[in-house]
Amino acid sequence: MNYFSSDFKLGILGGGHLGKMILAETRKFDIQTYILDPSDEAPCQFGATKFFKGSLMDYDTVYQFGKSVDVLTIEIENVNLDALDTLEAEGKKVFPSPKTLRMIQNKGRQKDFYAENNIPTSPHQRFSDLNGLKNAVKNGQWEIPFVWKCAQFGYDGNGVKIIRSVQDLTELPEVECIAEQMVPFKNELAVIVSRNVSGEIKTYPVVEMEFHPEANQVEYVICPARIDEKVSEKARNIALKVSEAFNHIGLLAVEMFQTEDDQILVNEVAPRPHNSGHYSIEASYTSQFEQHIRSILDLPLGNTDSKVAGIMVNLVGAEGFSGPVVYENIEKIMAIDGVTPHIYGKRETRPFRKMGHVTIVNENMTEARRIAEEVKNSIRVISI
Repeated sequence: MNYFSSDFKLGILGGGHLGKMILAETRKFDIQTYILDPSDEAPCQFGATKFFKGSLMDYDTVYQFGKSVDVLTIEIENVNLDALDTLEAEGKKVFPSPKTLRMIQNKGRQKDFYAENNIPTSPHQRFSDLNGLKNAVKNGQWEIPFVWKCAQFGYDGNGVKIIRSVQDLTELPEVECIAEQMVPFKNELAVIVSRNVSGEIKTYPVVEMEFHPEANQVEYVICPARIDEKVSEKARNIALKVSEAFNHIGLLAVEMFQTEDDQILVNEVAPRPHNSGHYSIEASYTSQFEQHIRSILDLPLGNTDSKVAGIMVNLVGAEGFSGPVVYENIEKIMAIDGVTPHIYGKRETRPFRKMGHVTIVNENMTEARRIAEEVKNSIRVISI
């Protein structure tokens, strides 16, 4: 099929900042791209060939949108899977498949999937509601401390909480959830796996993630991870095993823990471009967003190697500020060699909202990390 400068239409469910960065690649290749998103202020509204406002969870809306395109993909997992099932049954190409999404969309089901497929992960227990969890703790069937996660619709640190006391349980919402045993770890790692329709598969280098202690959001992504090569190889091999088990098409970001004794445990996955791969826009031969397009259109996969060391700094709304966004000191960081800001197009900021990221590239990892710290301490996302 001729994708380039043609009548071919790629559809993306979701018009957020991940979609915005995919659009940079489809525009580079001159691929018509249709976007569906519920928000009037979706970042993708200006870059798409056509933008449609509508609910991603409404069956008819998703079904009719899918009928209007040739290949359908996602930039967010929370979409109507029944509509995707129908579209796929009618012959529409949907990547990742609704079957894969169904296994991933619910975190409890996702954790069970790892156990069933002998993929190393932390011990866990599923609960249909908060009352069941409270009773398990009360009866000594589950011990504090542990990690609580809502089973569905969590994102960017929302829906995840470390439970350190019985009092913490009273602050949780009444939803289906899972409890995970706390894992003593020394690094949080991630590997992005790309697979095209023909089965060609590649992994990006292992990255290291540093998290904000309160918001549970990634602050820095460091590539390559500063770990032993044997641990790196183990992480990539486990990521490949996860990819094979899910049999996904497109990208699969596999988040992992490196334990104190250098075991690798899978935390969770995302079947789409991911925060842990943003560094690749400047630092890699092929960005994760271009690779996603190559994968779902069954084009040859690009080179996943890095040209230089890359570090990504997340730009999130500063605490105490809500309203029209201002990027304070952005000119200061733009004066530094190897620093590239990416602004997501969200006009309103609020505390810890993802508003953009900054990529730092340098041939020297130590220098890249130093500059990343300078960037983090300089730029602030505030409001007027």
